[in-house]
Amino acid sequence: MSEAYVLYRLPHADEYTILRQTTGKPMEYGSCKDLTGKHGFVFAPFAISEKTPVLLLNPDEIEHKRIDGNTNIANNDYETETRNTDNERSVYKNDFSLFHEKLKDGHFSKIVLSRCSEENMTEKLCNEELFLRACNLYPRMFIALISMPKSGTWLMATPEILLENIGGNRWQTIALAGTMKLQGHLLDFDIPGSSIESNEINWSKKNIKEQQYVASYLKERLSRFTDDITEEGPYTARAGNLVHLRSNFSFTLNADTMLGELINELHPTPAVCGIPKAETYDYIRKNESNQRDYYSGFAGILDVNCNTHLYVTLRCMQIEDNRYRLYAGGGLLDDSDEEQEWAETEAKMETMRRCIAIKKT
Repeated sequence: MSEAYVLYRLPHADEYTILRQTTGKPMEYGSCKDLTGKHGFVFAPFAISEKTPVLLLNPDEIEHKRIDGNTNIANNDYETETRNTDNERSVYKNDFSLFHEKLKDGHFSKIVLSRCSEENMTEKLCNEELFLRACNLYPRMFIALISMPKSGTWLMATPEILLENIGGNRWQTIALAGTMKLQGHLLDFDIPGSSIESNEINWSKKNIKEQQYVASYLKERLSRFTDDITEEGPYTARAGNLVHLRSNFSFTLNADTMLGELINELHPTPAVCGIPKAETYDYIRKNESNQRDYYSGFAGILDVNCNTHLYVTLRCMQIEDNRYRLYAGGGLLDDSDEEQEWAETEAKMETMRRCIAIKKT
């Protein structure tokens, strides 16, 4: 494939799209506001900088392919290379203590702490095969394989919509927060033919409060651009073997003049940053051990002519030869428990670990 390319598949779609830019390089921008009126595939970082600018791929070639369901998926019977998590655990423990102190003393209502885990395989896996595995494993999610000279190569399977057009001048964003891992008979939740109801999934007060923070933030930010907002939820939504609390917001927007400004207001949301936004954003950048780069940014198709689908870059990994750098994070509140938060990040990393899994023999 060309030096700058993207493979992406929208949720529940049975085909994927390949975009190739064979002339020039993707455009680089220093602000989300610059995206108003632009077209292409956008890839934005958590924190925009000279090293990690907003990237916009303008494809010279566009190809559509059907998804082959016969990829080599390991399902639940798999293993990855053995890794030493002692150092990862120690770093996370120290970061948690630092972040949690700010919550307990009332500086922040919520803050998101992320971490990175590196998987080293004995040989490099085919990137397109990894993408197709993700498509088959996670039909509900937005799947994208992005490779650009400035960003490197990333694979994501994300459930979180940042902003998308749903017809005419109607748009949608979602508040997605709170996480639980499905186990036992609850693994059948939201599977066709299953009798498992959402009321069988019991959410903790911490998860409910975390989701309410995100929903309230989004509603307040949207109200700066429109007074025509409809809210639905919260309800339980499945993403892989995890469930989250989700609220949908649909609204009217004049995208020709306001799209970049709205994106700038929404990103980063409290689902990846915190409350208050400016203070937690600065604290994360100065104190988090993990360098997020394009993790917890956003990616997707940008087209004001009713074809914009932007997703928060979650459940992702950066690919460098046979090295796979996995990212995950979780929202911390004043009553958060460090062991539980670590377990949540491990559960989220499982999304990408299943993609790079080796079948047991």
